[in-house]
Amino acid sequence: MLTLEGATVRFGARAVLDAVDLAVAEHEIVCVLGPSGSGKSTLLRAVAGLQALDAGRVLLAGADQAGVPVHRRGVGLMFQDHQLFPQRDVAGNVAFGPRMHGVPKDERAGRVEELLDLVGLPGAGRRAVASLSGGEQQRVALARALAPRPRLLMLDEPLGQLDRGLRERLVVELRALFGRLGTTVLAVTHDQGEAFALADRVVVMRDGRIVRSGTPVEVWQRPGSEFVARFLGFENVVPATVSGAVAETAWGRIPVPEGSAQGERTLLVRPAGVRVGAAGGGLACRVESRTFRGHHVTVVLRPADGPPLEAECAPREVPEEGAEVAVAFRAEDVVVLDGAGQSRS
Repeated sequence: MLTLEGATVRFGARAVLDAVDLAVAEHEIVCVLGPSGSGKSTLLRAVAGLQALDAGRVLLAGADQAGVPVHRRGVGLMFQDHQLFPQRDVAGNVAFGPRMHGVPKDERAGRVEELLDLVGLPGAGRRAVASLSGGEQQRVALARALAPRPRLLMLDEPLGQLDRGLRERLVVELRALFGRLGTTVLAVTHDQGEAFALADRVVVMRDGRIVRSGTPVEVWQRPGSEFVARFLGFENVVPATVSGAVAETAWGRIPVPEGSAQGERTLLVRPAGVRVGAAGGGLACRVESRTFRGHHVTVVLRPADGPPLEAECAPREVPEEGAEVAVAFRAEDVVVLDGAGQSRS
């Protein structure tokens, strides 16, 4: 459906997109993640035709899009701020694309009704945009983007302005809706939870380049580099020397999975793999802080040497702040990343 070949965009001497290769299959949902300035929104704009390439190609269904204007690319766009027309009611907003494409009035009305049902707003066509909540505006913006039946739907931080609870509900609904419609989706976001819940494939960008790509499970289980691991929120990352099934670290000797890469590496220990017990055995630590996160408590531990450690404890097992504890590590929650300081995928 979509292919980028060496896509490059420069702002002055800086390559905001740096020879990016990416393919999105028909009916696939791909989410592009990255910090501010990583190039993810520029990538979306280049695909849409809103940003010219300095080098490379964008192909849709195999056709080179060089010189093809935005309105002829057959893509749908949905932005973070919705950009609804305040002077039009809900139906007028949703019908805008089909009207611009010359769809007859009766057919437009049927399409509006169908889409409002799909996004959970049946009968809302006559409502004013100003009367809608943020979540309702989000649904109208989605219906408007889907109304012209785009071959590719592109979302730019689609849920960024909503509160977390509403985002979590909507992202599940969006994935189910796209599955029913068979929509091909390219979305960009900085929220990894949103991306992992929505996507068939996650792409992580840094400094204009793709540094990791895979299914949500693959990327979560094998971040590949220190950059990706830290971007995903993992804090237990430390230089290590791996020899056999053991790694020497600032936290002492840590078991690693069989077949791990050897030599000078970077080690990730997931918080679930940090086992907290009574003082007297293992790595001695002091409990520095506790943060309750629903089903578990994140505990920050301070060893005598080395950086702090994060652990996950069940609420009934969490130690008191200031308590002296001992830490052991589970090999199955240890990941050997690329060499120390590297950031390739």
